[in-house]
Amino acid sequence: MRISSQRARVATLMIVTSLIGGSPAAAQEQKTTRPTVGEAHQGMSLTPMELTWTAGPPMLPPGASMALIEGGPNKPGPFTFRLKFPANYRIPAHWHPRKTTVTVISGTFHMGHGDKLDTANGKVLPAGSIFEMPATIHHFGWASEETIIQHHGIGPFTIQYLNPADDPRQK
Repeated sequence: MRISSQRARVATLMIVTSLIGGSPAAAQEQKTTRPTVGEAHQGMSLTPMELTWTAGPPMLPPGASMALIEGGPNKPGPFTFRLKFPANYRIPAHWHPRKTTVTVISGTFHMGHGDKLDTANGKVLPAGSIFEMPATIHHFGWASEETIIQHHGIGPFTIQYLNPADDPRQK
């Protein structure tokens, strides 16, 4: 004798719910109380004009602006923030204890590897470029024009300057 597929589904639902300590009615109620797509958390949606720009973090040379998007760079967990640099902005050689990924949003950013900022040795990264900085790699950067970059990674985010005299927190 064959059981209809609908009866088989009901029987399966009853077995599963009894195994997890519920009833078929409770399982059906739980299913219908989940939020619908329209009720679900909508997430974040910002245009560039809606970002809130503040003075750059004290770990960077003066002149940068920052817009926090997600998390906090000083906290454990995921973070996303944007940095806006004026033309001719320079970030001396440094490293980060954790991997960070950067996307050039607008302008042109230049990035090089080494123990000293050297504008003759760097890669030109136009808008749309992405680069990943593995933990502890020595690097430096500069902007030849007003430039916006976006950092994301897992915090806390810190900068360790190779030359302590370059660290703006020490000034």
